Amino acid sequence: MGQMGWMPRARHWGWVLAAVAAVCCLATILVFAPGYLSPDSLDQLRQAEGKKPLTDWHPPVLSLVWRALIAVTGSITSLLVLQSLVFWGALWVLARCVWDLTGRRGGSLAVLGLGLAPWVLTFAGVVWKDVHAAQALLAACAVAFTGLRIRDRDVRPALRWGLLWLGVLFLAYAMLVRKNAFLAAIPVFVLLVLALWRAPGRGTWVRCAAALAAALVVPAAAIALFAEPLQTKQGAQIMLDDLVHVLRVDELRSADVPPALRDRLVASARECRRIGALSDAYWACYERPADGLRGDSGEITSLWLREMGGHVPQYLQYRLRLFASLLFETGYPYKAGVTRNDLGIEVAHPRLEDMLGSYVKGMAADLPWLFRGWFWLAVALVLAVRPGRGAFAMPVRALGVSAAAYILGYPPIMPATDFRYVYWPAIAGALGLLLLWLGRGTPPARPSSPGATTGRPLTEQQPADAGGQ
Repeated sequence: MGQMGWMPRARHWGWVLAAVAAVCCLATILVFAPGYLSPDSLDQLRQAEGKKPLTDWHPPVLSLVWRALIAVTGSITSLLVLQSLVFWGALWVLARCVWDLTGRRGGSLAVLGLGLAPWVLTFAGVVWKDVHAAQALLAACAVAFTGLRIRDRDVRPALRWGLLWLGVLFLAYAMLVRKNAFLAAIPVFVLLVLALWRAPGRGTWVRCAAALAAALVVPAAAIALFAEPLQTKQGAQIMLDDLVHVLRVDELRSADVPPALRDRLVASARECRRIGALSDAYWACYERPADGLRGDSGEITSLWLREMGGHVPQYLQYRLRLFASLLFETGYPYKAGVTRNDLGIEVAHPRLEDMLGSYVKGMAADLPWLFRGWFWLAVALVLAVRPGRGAFAMPVRALGVSAAAYILGYPPIMPATDFRYVYWPAIAGALGLLLLWLGRGTPPARPSSPGATTGRPLTEQQPADAGGQ
């Protein structure tokens, strides 16, 4: 009788959560339409529309997905719609799983409310690779939580493997769109496997790892073979930063490189010092040739390899100084609308954009630590070390490790100190804290008899809690 009484309420609340998520998704699309676009976003849009050759300066997979969506819908807003569906769909799945596993209505609503937090909503509709990577990782976590719901049920193996493939596709996309997302994806992958199989054997691990490798390698090879993006040698951008900030001007003046490149390096170092640019020298200080870095990349790489070994203390000081800026002087917490462009694209609803800007920038001014790298790194480390002992201990630890690894992997490669570089840690950290709170007093799920529903006995034992929160 208790079970029959519980089921209609659970089903009804699931529809309530779906309705709230749908409204939030629609609102996100309206506020951000046609998608907030920076110069990077506009460059990828031109590639998607075929107005510029496809390059690898930005992830080609994003431009190709956008191109396919435009071909089907005829609208550039289609990518924003897809982003919003993935983002709010993932939050809805997480909220639904929290409800099923704990029976707490307030807790499930809080998971959906995470999407409205200023440090999360700020970039939800911005077309950036950082945002796509974060939303794909969040979607993979939602698949893992679905696995937690069915882990102890007697379900067909095809369902588990289907969920595994869905999860690894999200993880592969995150890594294709943001290379350093590899560090964040591995803990989520481990969570995904452990969520689907309580005690996976060696063979299961091998097959799951092979699935992840295939999901990553096959599309990457297909893009390189069929789309043939122009190689831009973007990696030299990081080495350029190191050279102009680590070496002295007199050392650059005597560098064993072609005279034209030597002059550009000297001028870049001087200009960076004049304007106080700590990073991003390629855009802030460098006199860019017509071919960008393609012609200079070989000489820049060779010079970097020769010089950094003799300037290890200076190199470490520079990289640690830049990392400290990311942690304690994190900038660019909000991307306003659409950057002025020659494509005739403007934000669709300026007043809604103003409202969002007031909300995010106001919160960033009142509670700046919510937009600082140090805060989310501290949260990540706490979650990784002390995930609690409740029902969500495993996902809490995975989120903490993922967020910490993502931030701690930045020192040798970071090009700037923007908040978007800690966007995934901010989402993962907030979700981890929420799950840590919701898991208190909720014992870890135990293996159930075939056909049992994970979490249902808990809800049946606590009807007042299920209906009251």
